[in-house]
Amino acid sequence: MKKILSTVLGLAALVALGLTFGQSGVYAEEETTGVETPGTSISITPVSNVISLNANSVYDYTFKVSNGGDTDMRFEVYAAPYSYTFVEDEDAYKLGFSKENSYTQITRWITFKNKDGEYVERPVFTAAPGETVEVAYRITTPMDIPGGGQYAVLFAHTLSNASSGSGIKTEASPGLVVYGRSSGETKKKAEISGLEIKKEYVQTKNGKEETVKNINASAKIKNDGNVDFTAIGTLKVESILGFGGSYETATGDAAISIIPETELTLKDEWENTPWFGFFKVTWTVQAAGQLETIESVVVLIPATVIIIAIVVLTALAFWIIILVRKRKARRSKYIV
Repeated sequence: MKKILSTVLGLAALVALGLTFGQSGVYAEEETTGVETPGTSISITPVSNVISLNANSVYDYTFKVSNGGDTDMRFEVYAAPYSYTFVEDEDAYKLGFSKENSYTQITRWITFKNKDGEYVERPVFTAAPGETVEVAYRITTPMDIPGGGQYAVLFAHTLSNASSGSGIKTEASPGLVVYGRSSGETKKKAEISGLEIKKEYVQTKNGKEETVKNINASAKIKNDGNVDFTAIGTLKVESILGFGGSYETATGDAAISIIPETELTLKDEWENTPWFGFFKVTWTVQAAGQLETIESVVVLIPATVIIIAIVVLTALAFWIIILVRKRKARRSKYIV
């Protein structure tokens, strides 16, 4: 009887541990194409430009700025460094447009053609409602340029000559990212770390923290080279029991561009994760010729199911105990 009782109670314990069983294995930023604020709607195309750079050369390109609002719009265009700064309080790199380094020198080489046909640093334009203005810009490289990548953002910044209906001044600044690659020595080197597979995560929405119960994976990728590269992640989820569905990252869904001296987090998740199932999960990350993979078994069992299972198994254990005692009592009668 003791063996039967311990077996049943052991099954109940295994069910209770189901939510945390099985984790094992080795441990885009977003480019803004348009901005809308009260009374303002501005967009820029294209959102990026990848170019090859040689010393002592001139390169001419254009981009378009559109006014989607219902009033005239004044805006200025200018170049800013495209770089990341490490924020200790958040233990992460944050995109910024003021830090200059050896990879943002291209910012000084860019000028824009104004209405008079002259190339200047910050020309001003006006766009009527629904109008699209084409802006020409020029990159003039010096006699000596460093090898590797050069990065800048070309902003179209609205000027506050008008206010919204509430009396609040409105401004917006969509940008185009320039990825320059010089003809000098190029070094691609990635460091991939912190690979992790989880079945839930906490996100902040409308100022409140909420738990999202989706199978997800993440990894940190650091660029130790002198040119940008794209890191790609593939999350693959397979059902062990044959039900609950499956998932695999679509091409391009988990990919981020990482510039030198930067470490970013690559993530992906199964948004349609079911509430119950046993899954084999594989997370693979590739960057600059490096590849890292981890695997994990993820068990998904709702808390209500666990509670019901424990109650049922406990009741079953007591029923077995009572049944065994009755049988012993009957046998004792026959023996007498």
